[in-house]
Amino acid sequence: MLKIIGLSVDPIDRHEGWAQDIEETQGAAPNYPIIGDVDFSVSKAYGMLPAETSGDPLERTPADNQTVRNVFVVGPDKKVKLILVYPMTTGRNFDEVLRVIDSLQLTATHKVSNPVNWKEGEEVIIAGSVSDDEAKELFGDWQEPKPASSPSRSDLTFQYFTFYS
Repeated sequence: MLKIIGLSVDPIDRHEGWAQDIEETQGAAPNYPIIGDVDFSVSKAYGMLPAETSGDPLERTPADNQTVRNVFVVGPDKKVKLILVYPMTTGRNFDEVLRVIDSLQLTATHKVSNPVNWKEGEEVIIAGSVSDDEAKELFGDWQEPKPASSPSRSDLTFQYFTFYS
């Protein structure tokens, strides 16, 4: 199950107005809980604001409160699986966030890796820790591409197959 939560240095009573602004300008409002981090403790702990940040967030200017905008993906084991860091001037790419979550969910339950630009339903790579015999038992036949040509990677063979969930 995927859960989303937001974090803002604004007090909670300001979140509704902010959500209305987003709905007006973007066509949809956030529909997930948003934490009010008015003492900046979470923002500082995760490196989104400098450690010396202090004061009342309502008395600070928008320039003072410019956070480094992060996306954290935390697994069911409570460990951070992904951190994407965006400057204030760059919008986040939710297609990429969802693609990574699809990959994390797939690779957590199957002995596979994902190639560059992978999307759900496309070919994946059988994990290098899986022997040929185990791969045949787990996945049947697969396409075995040419090994990497780099001398430092010459012992690697990538094994592809298509996995449908």
